[in-house]
Amino acid sequence: MKEAELYPEHWSISRVCVSAFHQGRAGMAAPDIRDNAVERPHAWAPNIRVLFVTSEMCGYLKSGGLGEVSATLPRALNGLCDIRVIMPAYPGVRRQHDNIQIIREMPADAGLPAWSLGRGETEDGLTVYFVICDALYEREGSPYGASGVDFGDNDVRFARLSLAAAQIAEGVADPNWRPDIVHVNDWPSALTSAYMRWRGINVPSILTIHNLAYQGLFERDRMGALDIPEQAMSIEGVEFHGRVSFLKAGIYYASAVTTVSETYAQEITTSEHGCGLHGLLKTRSERGELTGILNGIDPQWETFAQEADGPEFVRDWKVRKARELRRLFQLEDADGPLFCVVSRLVHQKGIDLSIEAAEMIVANGGQLVVTGEGEPEIEQAVEALADRHPGHVSARIGFDDAEAKAMYEGSDFLLMPSRFEPCGLGQMYAQSQASLPIAYRTGGLADTIDDGGTGFLFATANEFALKRAVGRAFRTYWSGPNFDAMRLKALSKRFNWVGPANRYRKLYAAA
Repeated sequence: MKEAELYPEHWSISRVCVSAFHQGRAGMAAPDIRDNAVERPHAWAPNIRVLFVTSEMCGYLKSGGLGEVSATLPRALNGLCDIRVIMPAYPGVRRQHDNIQIIREMPADAGLPAWSLGRGETEDGLTVYFVICDALYEREGSPYGASGVDFGDNDVRFARLSLAAAQIAEGVADPNWRPDIVHVNDWPSALTSAYMRWRGINVPSILTIHNLAYQGLFERDRMGALDIPEQAMSIEGVEFHGRVSFLKAGIYYASAVTTVSETYAQEITTSEHGCGLHGLLKTRSERGELTGILNGIDPQWETFAQEADGPEFVRDWKVRKARELRRLFQLEDADGPLFCVVSRLVHQKGIDLSIEAAEMIVANGGQLVVTGEGEPEIEQAVEALADRHPGHVSARIGFDDAEAKAMYEGSDFLLMPSRFEPCGLGQMYAQSQASLPIAYRTGGLADTIDDGGTGFLFATANEFALKRAVGRAFRTYWSGPNFDAMRLKALSKRFNWVGPANRYRKLYAAA
């Protein structure tokens, strides 16, 4: 398995991006998209048709944030426009739908096998298309691999998804519905924009980058099997350091590019955070074709904030939830602050920094609970930390949604010292449950945490800066009224999809 090909939700992170920060090819020209412009419905017309292309979706199969966004953003847009999702028909799809309607049987293309277009509908009325191809998708594991190893045919699997979406845009896969806009997400569907351009399909596309560090890199000799024309293997195409980059193809060929926070949209145009694509991204930004739109979270997370009636209500509720969390993770009863880490256990997330800070937390009467999985050496380091501090530090290798929610509810502080974070959802979940995040000032963390108001930010990604922020958290915890005020301010923030959905709707019209 090659690190540069990893996807972020594999629970392992590519460190190739760290070196790629300093390797990029500046000055790559973005395509002129105006020659493909077509007239579209009015900006506010609810019948504007949008095809949302994703490799994962909560409710069927997800690995992380992309799956949650793919489940919540289309629902927020449903009613504002005629939006339909397309994704692979994983085993979870069959478990959710007994009678998928088969729209059309589609032939093979180059090395991409034949497939069928299925259609279903969620209980709340969202239309979902399924790319049915058992040879590619009828397998257990995550969307991208099993037992920590990528599937060896991921290039074919996600080229098939991308071309299927392009064929819907062309009007050949479903003759009764054709989108006005195609919205693709991250490398697994980014090739959609390229297929549309190569085939002369004059439908605008928007690419959302959820994490630039994962680019879908494959060998050049795979081009024929993936039906990629030879002339596309250039700096003005899919080529990236001699290999085929799905994500670069999307960035180059899409009508417009978005990413998941305003700060990250600025960061990825720099050599430090641009993963070698900063030149192309800077060009697109200068043309007004790169936009940061912050993610939202499911409105169910706002329930506690809506019920909270003053500081005493919040204090009593948090005490009860902390007691339940300590029992769940077999921690001793204590009066000190309770910290948590809910994260992939990977280098990007700064888990090594959290481990260093844990010694200070325990020494000062605090406790820590950790959940997640990822790189084996980091998992081992987390387990060793728990072994050194039984009753004060507890760790669960793995992930369970209910446990994660209990951690947000019962903790006082969330440790999130990510070295880079395109958006992040954990800090939003935490604030919605009156847990104050402690985070490095980057990406979506900088955009969603008010330093000293709803959490604590630090400006240098090292253990000393994190420990200083933890010290501030301890002082706030013992301050009483100030801690209550910060909790209430965190609860007053709203991270729902109303604003972002309207921004996407306007972007669709503008495209």
